[in-house]
Amino acid sequence: MAEFTMELNDDQKQVRDWIHGFAADVIRPAAAEWDEREETPWPVIQEAAKVGIYSLDFYAQQFFDPTGLGIPMAMEELFWGDAGIALSIVGTGLAAIGVVANGTEEQIGTWIPQMYGTPDDVKVAAFCSSEPDAGSDVGAMRTRAVYDQAKDEWVLNGTKTWATNGGIANVHIVVAVVDPELGTKGHASFIVPPGTPGLSQGQKFKKHGIRASHTAEVVLEDCRVPGSCLLGGKGKLDERLARARERAAAGGGERVKNAAMATFEASRPAVGAMAVGTARAAYEVALDYAKTRTQFGRPIIDNQGVAFQLADMRTQIDAARLLVWRASWMAVAGRPFTSAEGSMSKLFASEVAKKVTAQAVQILGGNGFTREYPVERMHRDSAIYTIFEGTSEIQRLVIARTISGMPIR
Repeated sequence: MAEFTMELNDDQKQVRDWIHGFAADVIRPAAAEWDEREETPWPVIQEAAKVGIYSLDFYAQQFFDPTGLGIPMAMEELFWGDAGIALSIVGTGLAAIGVVANGTEEQIGTWIPQMYGTPDDVKVAAFCSSEPDAGSDVGAMRTRAVYDQAKDEWVLNGTKTWATNGGIANVHIVVAVVDPELGTKGHASFIVPPGTPGLSQGQKFKKHGIRASHTAEVVLEDCRVPGSCLLGGKGKLDERLARARERAAAGGGERVKNAAMATFEASRPAVGAMAVGTARAAYEVALDYAKTRTQFGRPIIDNQGVAFQLADMRTQIDAARLLVWRASWMAVAGRPFTSAEGSMSKLFASEVAKKVTAQAVQILGGNGFTREYPVERMHRDSAIYTIFEGTSEIQRLVIARTISGMPIR
């Protein structure tokens, strides 16, 4: 296992520069247009597929980087380009990871290619977990999956919300309740193949930010999928449910719950890296503006009120990146998050993104308030980081419970 380092190696630098070039040359020039259109940027996704960025192979290579820095490095550069378009490019990865983590080799080989399509015919996938009454409280999930043994089919009913690519995806991965008495341990994930009757798109959300990313409800009405579409297979599910019932009977439910929380904890640094990318982009615009904008005969960066803001912005961005890198390295090294370091990185980076983009708008003054300059869009986009993958309030709760060992409510 690689030792922790703050210096990228030559291979990582080459990959970083390659992604940055794509973000600068392809993503950023298209950002304003697709933000205004509020539509999925299919041409940009296709370009990403042609160069190899929109593919499972690319994300697998970064995920298995032994230093743990591959994914956060890639996320930072893509989201430096534009958060909405970047989320359209990486959103399929959420569903793909769900299949890779829980599926059989046959399921992986069958469905992952259908999630991405080809450079000439790109597809997207959707991971559907949140519900109108079950966001942070996953235990409140109501979508049900009932097994029809006679037909070897699962029947899904319920409504999912906040699904990236929901309804337009070629493949949907749906989390549903199979045993309500087991709470979160009674959940399972299902592949819904393209064109399956009973799945439809509900409301498409008109969002404050990340407008180029499609977000919608997914409605499941007597949606039947083959038994082979249960991720991991029924035998594995039955074994897991049996163990969960045994643990519950023995009073071990809380231990299992904490293990599940640790899984979520490991994914949060990637979101922190996205936030760092947006914050860095806004800071760079503000810095360049402050050096060239003159008032009273001199650049505005000559004023301490502006210069000190930029100093704080850069310091906070670097601190956020270090927290993200530390948590990412800990996750790949198998180090326990004894102080909820994953949540720390996501919390701090998310709050930094909101603060830095707001300061960037302020430094640009009236220009920062217009859509002629990108900081207005970056400020809107930054709001999502304190909301998805667990709100800032949830992150603080996780951290507080972890460092205190108390069931804080």
